[in-house]
Amino acid sequence: MTPEELKARARRIAQELLTQGDLAIAGEVFAPGCMHHLPIGCTGTMGWVSTLRRAFPDLCAIVEDELAEGTTVAQCLTLVGTHDGPFMGNPPTGRRVSWQMAVILRADHTGVFTAHWSVWDQLSLLHQLGAAPPLAALPP
Repeated sequence: MTPEELKARARRIAQELLTQGDLAIAGEVFAPGCMHHLPIGCTGTMGWVSTLRRAFPDLCAIVEDELAEGTTVAQCLTLVGTHDGPFMGNPPTGRRVSWQMAVILRADHTGVFTAHWSVWDQLSLLHQLGAAPPLAALPP
């Protein structure tokens, strides 16, 4: 697959899986033995996506930037949603929030992703939900 084709496949994860909540596409884009290195300790991508979609039913993942080389794609995403369900032990607040996520995907020769890493700005999100104390000012 070309780098452009890999980027298009990675964008399907943001658009169809995260934004639309279409769990069925996971079988198309991820290999059965895909190694998922995910936030919040969920088992597998579907558990993590389900957790996010329950907490933020109007979740929208926006691809801000992406790079591809060889069989690897890296993306910077902004996620936006309304906190209408419990999340990480926090009751719904009704607040509209946004946070950033970095994603790295590695594909096999057919373009199916065999490894997936995600890191996200958890502190910023929890701060917006009122679940983390205000960030302290740095001393001069």
